Amino acid sequence: MANQTLSGQSNPAVTGKTAAAAMSVLNTDVKDKALSMIIQALEKNRDKIFQANEADMDRAAQEGLEPALLKRLKFDGAKLRETLEGIQSLIRLEDPVGKTLSALELDKGLELFKISRPLGLIGVIFESRPDALVQIACLCLKSGNAVLMKGGSEAAETNKVLSRVIHDAGVEQGLPENWLGLLQTRDDVAGILKMDQYVDLIIPRGSNSFVRYIMENTLIPVLGHADGICHLYIDRDADTLMAIDLAVDGKCQYVAVCNAIETILVHESVAQTIMAPMGKALKAQKVKIFGCPRTCGLMDAEPASEQDWQTEYLDYVVSIRVVSSMDQALEHINRYGSGHTDVIVTKDRDRAIRFMDMADTADALWNCSSRFADGFRFGLGAEVGISTNKIHARGPVGLEGLMTTQFRLMGDGHRVADYSGDNARSFLHRPLDQKLDKKFQ
Repeated sequence: MANQTLSGQSNPAVTGKTAAAAMSVLNTDVKDKALSMIIQALEKNRDKIFQANEADMDRAAQEGLEPALLKRLKFDGAKLRETLEGIQSLIRLEDPVGKTLSALELDKGLELFKISRPLGLIGVIFESRPDALVQIACLCLKSGNAVLMKGGSEAAETNKVLSRVIHDAGVEQGLPENWLGLLQTRDDVAGILKMDQYVDLIIPRGSNSFVRYIMENTLIPVLGHADGICHLYIDRDADTLMAIDLAVDGKCQYVAVCNAIETILVHESVAQTIMAPMGKALKAQKVKIFGCPRTCGLMDAEPASEQDWQTEYLDYVVSIRVVSSMDQALEHINRYGSGHTDVIVTKDRDRAIRFMDMADTADALWNCSSRFADGFRFGLGAEVGISTNKIHARGPVGLEGLMTTQFRLMGDGHRVADYSGDNARSFLHRPLDQKLDKKFQ
């Protein structure tokens, strides 16, 4: 990998940009063989990876890292198996590079194609999850992009081992040197933010304040989300047992992630029936509950403050509010939500569709857990993160979110002069549907 300084030709942004050009023209076979080699290399080096992670875990515990973040930091056999499954699914996905998205005959012999192309060099700054490094690297590989990554300092040793193993396995299968770079310090990140002539996209994964800091200190396009304030709305026609089950799964299955439920909204017509058993089920999982006055009257809960409705707890804490209608639930979601993931539980399809139409959210779910809002579970192979942006990519960002487009116009000596003036030729602008399966790779 590149020397991790930011001076001269050893600048990882410079070497990464060079690698990006080479990555963009790799064929599918090379990329998929590289991903297979990465699987083998991770298996071969599992003991070294686990030892590095144990060192990170011990240090983080001594430094008082919060339990939720410690859980994210852990990289054990189960996490490795899950990560390798993600790479295998990525191999099975179609190569996103060089796909013909549209084809138009402008005139006889003059054909315009819009095709998918890699973004180039992507900078990803992520939290304490080492498995995120593997997912990000492999997604960038499959999509023909080079990548610079900066993980949390708490995962420094694990990330060093993982990045070296992955980088070298890729190079062994024909990828260019420096296709993956690992930044070591905050100063490196500050330097990269000024490299808009080399870095094509920044994806920050962290706190609200961190994401905003990145946005305010770079000219590079930024793709990401701040908080994951996700809602579960239990409608008037909800199945009670299903609603309780989804509340527990969405809140408790893994609390330290951005697609966990933070607020539950309950239609007043079912509140009397559902609140007590739902509270009992959540309390059984040791969840602390903050609620509106009506909630506190129906279950064991502490009064919620205005701040609770806009807090991403990432812990065994949830806020619950009784609402008078779906409209009030939507008003709450669109006011306090972060546009990440919002769920409705109802038997009424029409009401579910209306909820999904009206909720200003990247992921609208019906009768299923918010925890499904994930790149691997959505069949994207993995994800570099979840975007609440409304331009370029939204929701779990997989292969397609790491692509851009290029117009390719193919002619035979055609001149603009022939299409101007009194005797100008007319354009056909006729779709070439039969050429949409053309692959430019």
